[in-house]
Amino acid sequence: MPKQQNTPGHSRALTKTHKLSIAGVATLGAAALAFSLVPGNTQQASADSVSAAPVAFSAEQLKPATAGLSGQLADAQAAAAKKKAADAAAAKKAAEAAAKKKAEDARKAKEAASRSAKRAAVKPAAAKTYPNNLDGWIRESLDIMKKRGIPGTYDGLHRNIIRESAGDPNAINNWDINAINGVPSIGLLQVIKPTFDAYHVAGTPKSQYDPVANITAAANYAADRYGSIDNVNSAY
Repeated sequence: MPKQQNTPGHSRALTKTHKLSIAGVATLGAAALAFSLVPGNTQQASADSVSAAPVAFSAEQLKPATAGLSGQLADAQAAAAKKKAADAAAAKKAAEAAAKKKAEDARKAKEAASRSAKRAAVKPAAAKTYPNNLDGWIRESLDIMKKRGIPGTYDGLHRNIIRESAGDPNAINNWDINAINGVPSIGLLQVIKPTFDAYHVAGTPKSQYDPVANITAAANYAADRYGSIDNVNSAY
């Protein structure tokens, strides 16, 4: 069988094809060989590297979480504001209650003081006492005369009493014209019965012998006739 002769073109085409095939097979084989020769821990390291790589999140993915935090913060602020307002209202209420109680206590104290003042005002004054002697009789008569608006002084009364009776409330004149007419002069200021009855001062005993009644009636008569017992310097 005759040998096939290769033409130069044909030989180059085969050679190129063969080269490409061989190169492809060699490449695949090298890749397979390289993969099979990589140690197991290298694969794990690669996986770890992939896992450790930072993960990127979009703004859209973060939005719900951010909105949730903002809502919680707003709720906390609202709760704090509400508590502050409630505390302020409670403090105001307590202050108003304290002020009201203070005003009520002051009112009660004022009313109590007013009642005490009224009781003190209506409380009867202790009766004034006088010694049972000439000095006491004159002073008691002067107090009565002052209330009745009858003029006279201690000196005017004392001076006329000493002259008329020497200070004896039971003194009686049985010899002058009045005695002759049946109406003797009696008492400290020697007052006759008609004069005593006409000028008797209410509140004193109706007796010429009573020292206070006698002095007061005589002073009342002297005031009507002479302006005051102080103006009397002799028998009247």
